[in-house]
Amino acid sequence: MIGNPAGQSDVNNASFLAGAGFVRPPRERVGVAKALFGNLSRRERQIMDLLFQRGRATAAEVQEGLPEAPSYSAVRALLRILEDKGHVRHEQDGPRYVYVPKADRERARQSALKHVVQTFFDGSAEQAMAALLGTEAPRMAPVELERLAALIEQARKEDV
Repeated sequence: MIGNPAGQSDVNNASFLAGAGFVRPPRERVGVAKALFGNLSRRERQIMDLLFQRGRATAAEVQEGLPEAPSYSAVRALLRILEDKGHVRHEQDGPRYVYVPKADRERARQSALKHVVQTFFDGSAEQAMAALLGTEAPRMAPVELERLAALIEQARKEDV
């Protein structure tokens, strides 16, 4: 018999198909911090980094931007996995899909920074800032130091 057998709902059909391996079950949605750090492979993180840097990209553009890039079909498979996990969405652009991160860039930035401070600096913003100021990275311009001083002063006033 083709179609929906009497007495069997679409939900039951979906459960059966997922259980039999014919379709993927829906993934559990998680918070940004868990999403960005808890369940991504190295390649998936590289793709997310690239999408956050560019804002949007096709599979071919993602492939171009990856170090030791996998095949085009592997990149497409990784993008589909990231879509299934709820990290990216695609938009149709003519015959191509353009992939866009689902998380807001500012939320992702805050989550990533919080994770780095918690993981590497035991939650200490002071230690993180000292590490930033002491690195071999380009020195901060005087105007950046002034803005940072203003932010510190503002934080002092809010704590009082």
